[in-house]
Amino acid sequence: MGVKAASIDEYLDEVDPASRQELERIRVLVTRLVPSVEESMSYGMPTLKYKNRALVYFTASKRHLSFFPSSWAIEELKDRLTDYRTTEHAIQFTLEKPLPTPLIEDLVRVHVREIDADRQ
Repeated sequence: MGVKAASIDEYLDEVDPASRQELERIRVLVTRLVPSVEESMSYGMPTLKYKNRALVYFTASKRHLSFFPSSWAIEELKDRLTDYRTTEHAIQFTLEKPLPTPLIEDLVRVHVREIDADRQ
């Protein structure tokens, strides 16, 4: 990606078609689950915001895709993430082993709950 994307659509335009389709799936899923999300770019990553706070980020790289739901969500659901590489803030996955829809939904619900509780 040569020029920094100004929108999620611009970011996705530069992603290979298979990865783009998977990131679009996540985008649609989160938006359906939390219809009030606002789209933006933050730290060069597609970002869906809830109550003016980052709810999730998602990215594509050469070897994997990443989903950033919050460290709280990762910690709470770590027993369901053992098949994925995780960091404090991110879950890495591949097109061959994507994140299941129910898992994404639960990760998002945890973070929504924490934002609603004004956890910092």
